Amino acid sequence: MKLKTIFLALLWLTTLAAHAATDGQGKMEAMRGKVPGSYNFWIFTPEEYEAEGRGVPLVIFLHGASLCGNNLEEVRRYGVLHAIQKGKIVPAVVLAPQNGGGAWNPKKINDLLEWTVAHYAIDTTRVYVLGMSLGGYGTMDFVAAYPDKVAAAMALCGGCSVKEPAGLGQVPLWIMHGTADRAVPIAQSKRVVDYLQQSGNDQLLRYDWIKGGNHGTPARLFYLQKTYDWLFSHSLHDSPRTVDRTFDIDMDDIRQTYDELRWFRGMYDND
Repeated sequence: MKLKTIFLALLWLTTLAAHAATDGQGKMEAMRGKVPGSYNFWIFTPEEYEAEGRGVPLVIFLHGASLCGNNLEEVRRYGVLHAIQKGKIVPAVVLAPQNGGGAWNPKKINDLLEWTVAHYAIDTTRVYVLGMSLGGYGTMDFVAAYPDKVAAAMALCGGCSVKEPAGLGQVPLWIMHGTADRAVPIAQSKRVVDYLQQSGNDQLLRYDWIKGGNHGTPARLFYLQKTYDWLFSHSLHDSPRTVDRTFDIDMDDIRQTYDELRWFRGMYDND
């Protein structure tokens, strides 16, 4: 009985410590109506952020269609903010807008980017964009429109609405898509890859087809440390611009992340 009591006490302390680490990572703020004509959004500032200090990187997260609407809490259901809530350390300001519905609008995203740069100490040479599904489209559409503002981007199970997205070839871009995706066919990502290859504009392109992966499989990459390590390895100061090929992400990484998520779900069921 005593051993059981000690075990339960240790488990409670471990749970408490995990919550404290999550709560102490930074600050999340919901922003509504801050940028007229654009999206409502979340801003996360990491614990090490200092308003008067040196600029920190900015990560822009674009969600998929299931999180569209007017309830900002939905944006924290999966993705970068959810990963932070579950203990992932992301040493950057995170901008996470909510799309009310329809395709992501690159100009509206840029308006939010400009607002964030004006109100926070951002290193503008280290702005990163990642999104999945509808957000994968939004990522590539935004990069195609504003390649000079993005240090690196990752587009998961999406595509591109731009017919001739030459701007994508100017930015280190990693496209990933599951081969068994029934919601957004892998052909949508392959169309972008084919365009960049056929136009000889693929020097900064990486792409991986996740064998057997369905539409939800790439969502696990938001919880994987390699995802952020790869993004942060790039800067607009890089001369010449290169794409980091030292990081590999495979099904073993995805399975490991899935196991970690199952543990997180058990620890945070009452959140």
